[in-house]
Amino acid sequence: MITIPGKLHAASWDIPHDLAAVPGVRRQVRRTLSRWTLEELADDVALVVDELLANAICHGAPPIRLSLWRTRGVLCVRVTDHGLGHPHELDPEPESVHGRGLAIVAALAGEFEVFPLPNRPGKVVWARWTVKSGPATIQEPQPPDPTIRRLPRL
Repeated sequence: MITIPGKLHAASWDIPHDLAAVPGVRRQVRRTLSRWTLEELADDVALVVDELLANAICHGAPPIRLSLWRTRGVLCVRVTDHGLGHPHELDPEPESVHGRGLAIVAALAGEFEVFPLPNRPGKVVWARWTVKSGPATIQEPQPPDPTIRRLPRL
């Protein structure tokens, strides 16, 4: 994780090419948003991350990377993969099981877009939210067990 106090907070993960990895990544994203005091966006961002990673794993190619960053007033999510396909919104039938991922992303994020990687196969799909303007702060992580107390810093 990269932190420039009051200016930038960033985190990124290399994601295995396996759908079984997605729930653990969602948990990491939620913990990161909590440290960045953005809990109010956690449900929407986690669902967008879920959709973008599922698309990258099912229709893209490794390596796959997830990046989050927060600046004053903005939270961005970016998923990069190296597959040849280019995602596009579908018009699924009501009983269809698949085909709603980008519509969900469009409904939850303030904006999103897809860009091809320059000079090589792959693409970047990003989503952005406007957040409360105020300092981009990070809370200290809390111990998982409430009976464990953190020692004071010297």
